[in-house]
Amino acid sequence: MDVVNLYGNRLRLRVCGLYRKDDRLLMVRHRGIGPTNTFWCPPGGGAAFGEAAPDALAREFAEETGLIVLTDELLFVHEFMKPPLHAIELFFKVRVVGGTLQTGFDPEMAADQQIIDEVRLMTFNEIKAFPPHEHHALFSYCHSLDDVFKLRGYLPRT
Repeated sequence: MDVVNLYGNRLRLRVCGLYRKDDRLLMVRHRGIGPTNTFWCPPGGGAAFGEAAPDALAREFAEETGLIVLTDELLFVHEFMKPPLHAIELFFKVRVVGGTLQTGFDPEMAADQQIIDEVRLMTFNEIKAFPPHEHHALFSYCHSLDDVFKLRGYLPRT
């Protein structure tokens, strides 16, 4: 698996979905990212040329989690910049309308090089228990799960 060769040294537009069920947020663990090769973030991925953001998010959610979602409001924008990776990330609130939660498959990666390692609903405390480099930077702006859904606008890099 070579995340750098696939995604590095170019700007990507990513769409990400925030799905909350009770006091838990849906998170995806990726291998091959960061110093410990573990990175937790909400489901999402790159939008293709000519693909509307809500359509890209629905596709990515289905691929990564098995869930069918509808996009609600755009909440905030985050700029992920850890060279050689650089992405503008659009975070939407989503609601699940079908499917079955499962660990998905990234079609951009070969079967023996999958980076999606686990998909699960997690409490805010479970997410924050990981070292900061093992979860998305958006959590550095928050003290609770409610705070995640109150984020708005462009989040400056931390």
